[in-house]
Amino acid sequence: MAILGLGYAGFGSDALDDWRRFGTGLVGLQAVERGNSLLAFRMDDRKQRIVIDRAQGEGTRFFGWEVADSAALDALAARLERAGVAVTSEPLALADSRRVRGLISFRDPAGNRLEAFHGAEIDDTPFRPGRSISGFRTGPLGLGHAVLTVEHIAPVMSFYVDVLGFGLSDYIEKPFRAYFFHVNARHHSLALIETGTNGMHHLMVELFSLDDVGQAYDVAQQEDRVNVTLGRHTNDLMTSFYAKSPSAFMVECGWGGREIDPVNWTPFEMHDGPSLWGHERVWLSPEDRAVAREMRMRAAAEGKRAPVQVMEGNFRLMSGTCPWWDGVKAES
Repeated sequence: MAILGLGYAGFGSDALDDWRRFGTGLVGLQAVERGNSLLAFRMDDRKQRIVIDRAQGEGTRFFGWEVADSAALDALAARLERAGVAVTSEPLALADSRRVRGLISFRDPAGNRLEAFHGAEIDDTPFRPGRSISGFRTGPLGLGHAVLTVEHIAPVMSFYVDVLGFGLSDYIEKPFRAYFFHVNARHHSLALIETGTNGMHHLMVELFSLDDVGQAYDVAQQEDRVNVTLGRHTNDLMTSFYAKSPSAFMVECGWGGREIDPVNWTPFEMHDGPSLWGHERVWLSPEDRAVAREMRMRAAAEGKRAPVQVMEGNFRLMSGTCPWWDGVKAES
């Protein structure tokens, strides 16, 4: 697969001060000043993972997808052009701003600006979180995942799967339509939710400790930023909550995400809703919230549990090629 992972994400906003407080004090990112108009965040050894740009308008967004090297970048550009997608080879100045060696840009059918790059710069100083946390799970899994809202899933899904080579992990049809896609062992690096409009839904970052998530949840409650309550997903098994960011989308803070085998994974439809428990979604309509709540109550009545396995003395989540609930009970 040419694309290795979600390397970075950027958003337009003039609320740099709010983003600095949110990113460091709640999420735990390290803020890096990039002049008067740009704020960057670190979450590991890379120079930046998330960028907030005052020079771009609110609602502007871009996503940087990583490839192995310049040959892989050229091959991806050629593949896009054969598919009729306009590709721009970005100048060195923009690549320097993104802290990468080589950069191209293009757009998906929903109008989202996508960038592909190689050669991300590594910082010569250790990552220093904005609050006391154990760190973020990145590395070969990438930044985390991005979830986009789309008018219609089919054409956008075709672009990501048939042109970019993403793999479908699974999907749901109720209480809303959502499709989940992988490019590496992370269960999904991208998801699409069909809402009738194109936009940004949320960005997920995964922390190493459940306590990191719980403490972020306390901060979010104190600041009235909780937009989806603490809960656990049925597909990637992530325990998480969603916080209202200073922009018009959410940031999901999670722990315990599932790893899959991308080569042998078989996609399937989930019938038990998006969450095993919790995750009350205030953004849903009252009718859809009722459907989601009924699904969680049914899961509780049936005793549905997420599988676990023990690795190196710690509980780690299992991967597989079938729905997580098929005859599997929690072990301890």
